[in-house]
Amino acid sequence: MIDELLIATKNKKKLAEIRKILKDLNLKITSLADYTKTPRIIENGLTFRDNAIKKAVKIGRFSKRLTLTLGEDSGLCVDALNGRPGIYSSRFSGKDKSDLKNNLKLLKLLKGLALSKRKAYYSCAVALADKDGLLGVVEGRCSGFIGFKLKGNTGFGYDPLFVIPRYKKTFAQLGPRIKHKMSHRCRALKKAKKIIQKYIEQHKYS
Repeated sequence: MIDELLIATKNKKKLAEIRKILKDLNLKITSLADYTKTPRIIENGLTFRDNAIKKAVKIGRFSKRLTLTLGEDSGLCVDALNGRPGIYSSRFSGKDKSDLKNNLKLLKLLKGLALSKRKAYYSCAVALADKDGLLGVVEGRCSGFIGFKLKGNTGFGYDPLFVIPRYKKTFAQLGPRIKHKMSHRCRALKKAKKIIQKYIEQHKYS
């Protein structure tokens, strides 16, 4: 019987979001921080999908038992920058990266561009696996534009710059209640939930 969903991440903020979005699942949600000597995952895929699959499958094999593993990779893609920072979103500002440094670099690169030239979207890929291999991959996307200055104090990553046209506010201003209903991660996880529920049903008596 499946009673655990292992999230292949050590990112506390990302884990917190995933837990909130999947809170109605009757599963214990754990992360790599709950285990010792987990294998190192080098995120060298060419797409979010590649990286999500790599995380899920590698940690699925590591678990060596009937545990469902979720790998997630996501980031910001800006039209004017030909899709950058993309898969490099979390390390956009280099070796001494931080959310603030990443945001400031983005603002610098877009300096002088009109609002119409600042279109962007958040993209998220979620892969599910167990010890026997990949079960499925889903994706979600949320469109918006990059603001001219940091606004708001919730969320993480590029949330203080990512403006939702409908609200004319950033994700960081809107807060988790609204963000978790429309974000790229929410949209991908809602699709993933169907795979999870089917898997739970199939292994109900395992």
